[in-house]
Amino acid sequence: MWKVDLHSHTIYSKDCLTPTAKLLARARAVGLDRIAITEHNRLDGALAAKRLDPELVIVGEEIMTTHGEIIGYFLTEEVPRGLSPQETIRRLRGQGAVITVPHPLDSLRRSAMGLENVLAIMDEVDALEVLNARCVYHADNRAAAALAQQHGKLATAGSDAHTLFEVGRCHTLMPPFTDDAASFLAALKASQPSGRVSPFWTHIASTYARWRKRILPVTLP
Repeated sequence: MWKVDLHSHTIYSKDCLTPTAKLLARARAVGLDRIAITEHNRLDGALAAKRLDPELVIVGEEIMTTHGEIIGYFLTEEVPRGLSPQETIRRLRGQGAVITVPHPLDSLRRSAMGLENVLAIMDEVDALEVLNARCVYHADNRAAAALAQQHGKLATAGSDAHTLFEVGRCHTLMPPFTDDAASFLAALKASQPSGRVSPFWTHIASTYARWRKRILPVTLP
């Protein structure tokens, strides 16, 4: 089985200072076979990572809708933030993307969709993220797993890494797949969420990164 981290960020995200090359090197060092780069509301970071390591990287985007976040995998065009979940999904489907809802029931994150909003689009998504390493309360991950099982949805897991320490802490064990949405989706049907959550201080690192960028803007590679 491959070890695949399906949720990560680099310096291209507003709340992350991790250089792309260092994140990819860390992914290799911890034994990941693939890693999805899912920057907040932009695709250029994932595309830059793909150019650096085409075999390792899955191109994705974490998109803030009017009612919480959605992740798309195997994108070719950026989907803007601020659209309804339904319109976001429509644009992702137009690209043939695989769609999951990250940290759907996280009780501490404003970006989480929450139960009512997830239920409204349940039939339109492929999967729910049932193990996110940045969920502070284990019960929130367990509730997401129960919801996915109840509605017959596939399960994804990822570190949501914003620092090198976090890379691969939560991941998805999957059969090998080729670099396309159909093969990935087929492998996801035989996958298993795995790993352990990160300590709370990782959220502090993201807050620091956000303020640091406001004071001293960074130059993207």
